[in-house]
Amino acid sequence: MAQLTSNQTFTIVRRIATYVTIALALIVTLFPVYWIAANSFKFDIDIFSIPPQWFPANPTLKHYHAAFIERPFLLYGLNSLIIATGSTLVSLTFGTLAGYALARFQYPGQWRHQISFWILSTRMMPPIVTIIPLYIAFNYLDMLNTKLAVVIAYTAFNLPFATWMMKSYFQDLPVELEEAAIVDGDTRWGAFIRVALPLARPGLAATAIFCLIISWNEFLLALVLTLTEKSQTLPIGIAGRVTQYNTYWGEISAAGFTACIPIMIFAFVVQKHLVRGLSFGAVKG
Repeated sequence: MAQLTSNQTFTIVRRIATYVTIALALIVTLFPVYWIAANSFKFDIDIFSIPPQWFPANPTLKHYHAAFIERPFLLYGLNSLIIATGSTLVSLTFGTLAGYALARFQYPGQWRHQISFWILSTRMMPPIVTIIPLYIAFNYLDMLNTKLAVVIAYTAFNLPFATWMMKSYFQDLPVELEEAAIVDGDTRWGAFIRVALPLARPGLAATAIFCLIISWNEFLLALVLTLTEKSQTLPIGIAGRVTQYNTYWGEISAAGFTACIPIMIFAFVVQKHLVRGLSFGAVKG
């Protein structure tokens, strides 16, 4: 067998190190999800057993029954789905239009940079400082304890992020493609719909995922703006199982693992759009 050269040995070692690093990163990332899933199928006494049970010895569905049959976690999940989806769609629609305008249109002086910074500055503001103004405003409008109020509040914080994300994607697109469509007789709006928007699908997918995750996991605004089960979201329902008398870890694990599933499904569905298209840089010279 021929001896390996130093370069070949280095390549093999580097490849092994890369695979080991990826495997360790996956273990660190996925272990909490696995542990929540495993605890959701254990009896209460097994959750705190020492040494810990890495696999459920006697799987049970009692925690799922308690969470979704005895308690209204299905309603919490439906509320979260409606609120997160509504906020994501509104943020993506207006963020795409605003991002395209900032990337393509001409503004006098430094207005482009000033508008961009103003939009970004609203995202820098901690959400907790807006709690009292939002509560007073929605209370005045008689919108407290409604899903619409939560959608509006989430959109206010997702929209700057969506605008900046889409602005960066549209800036990466060659403007010559849209100019060619306009020269061929299309309008600015037609060039945006038929040329720029399809090429920006990776940006739309990435922005949608981030907005959906932020809205799905948000706790503080939903806690203040919702009062009853008809509009409370999953994070509020899960936190409600931590009481002054007991912490229901089994129900928390069952509801928490179930709450992870919709986001993972959505991420798998749109993952093919997360890689930038080959059209970037298609126009040369």
